[in-house]
Amino acid sequence: MALSSWQKSNVVAATDLTLMALAGIGLRHNKKLGFASCERRPGATEGVNVLIEKQNLDGLWEYGITCIEYTEFEKYGISEPTATNGSLQASYPANTNILYVDLQAAQEVGSRKNASCLPGIVLNLKKAVSYVDHLGFECSAAGGRLECTMQNIADNFMNTYSYRCSKGIESELDTFIVYNERKKVTSSAKRKLKSEDRSLHQTPEGSLLDIMRNAHDLLSSCSIEVPEVKDNNEYLHSGLPFIIFLHPALGPFWDIVKQKFIGGSISKGSELQIEVAEFLWQDVELDGSLIILADNIMGSTKRNTDGEQVLHYGARYGRCKLQNVKIVNEGISWDSPSNVYWQHHVERSESLKIILHGNAEFEAKDVVLKGNHMFEVPDGHRMCIIQDEAGFTVKLDPISKEMMDSGTWYWEYTLDGAHVKLNMVDLCGDGTNCRFLIH
Repeated sequence: MALSSWQKSNVVAATDLTLMALAGIGLRHNKKLGFASCERRPGATEGVNVLIEKQNLDGLWEYGITCIEYTEFEKYGISEPTATNGSLQASYPANTNILYVDLQAAQEVGSRKNASCLPGIVLNLKKAVSYVDHLGFECSAAGGRLECTMQNIADNFMNTYSYRCSKGIESELDTFIVYNERKKVTSSAKRKLKSEDRSLHQTPEGSLLDIMRNAHDLLSSCSIEVPEVKDNNEYLHSGLPFIIFLHPALGPFWDIVKQKFIGGSISKGSELQIEVAEFLWQDVELDGSLIILADNIMGSTKRNTDGEQVLHYGARYGRCKLQNVKIVNEGISWDSPSNVYWQHHVERSESLKIILHGNAEFEAKDVVLKGNHMFEVPDGHRMCIIQDEAGFTVKLDPISKEMMDSGTWYWEYTLDGAHVKLNMVDLCGDGTNCRFLIH
């Protein structure tokens, strides 16, 4: 059994391919422990991943990838080279605490009755301890705690050779490392932003900007015009260019998400929130706020024999199609003092809100939607928005019994080499399948 894990304060760890690549390499090549890494910020208080080479008492050479949790480069006169020429593999890549672990191998190490079962023991003296002395005065002194760094269990998975190895040994080891861009791997939210702060590092506000940068990169690669997210310092003065939250079930791979978003634009100051997996955006122009919420995002729940609610993936979930739609409304009240953007607590002057109950479906095509609107679609129904001379009309029809589980349309997933290819299957009125290639 294997496990992939990351800190809950890291809000971008599941972006695109990182976790799947980590788990896939580990399982396919029977690795014992792996690290997801990225370029390191010079001076950052974070560990590094390293390749160890050492000769043991028997004269054999041992190799393995592990981490140094507390770095003291300056103390020992070690320079901090960074990635060059666009390479992600800096000399000291960051240890992001995203791990792949073979649990059986880890259990064998943990059950040993020797020092190796407690890897990476260090004394952390970074924090002061306050106390009251015998005279009643409050005092402070350097205090510490003994730490066991979980990642250093990798030190127990060294590979041994009778000779000194040359470059390229990494692929043969029981430990491994994968690389990606930093904004796709790690963005921690560990401290509250203070009014006097000049940096957003490790704050929720800084993490939100990384989420927005990823959203920009994803959607702009779908031929959608999206405002650029500038440097963090710009945020302190001018605020966010937009708010975009996309449910991971839309992919999670970006290659899949890109096939559900095609063309259009998102204006500066707009808000896009999509909480539905079965979705199509084609040539949509958004200037304002668009919120799509589904009760059943990935499937419906049913009670099992023990009375527990179990999610049945792919059955009776919400669907939404937007094709050649222009959405214009006042959107977020950006000047409101009560807005807390990283919590997504915002005031809105106007919005277009679509709520899908059960397996409800919503479709809008060749229509302009101006002003404040809320469309709530009941379970078992399909709502279509149709343009007319007065603006638009709403058509609500029940979904036929034969299509209750499958829906009137769905995405068909097929493997195309190393990629997943999507074709839209639209169920015709006679019950046959009509396939449409969207791209």
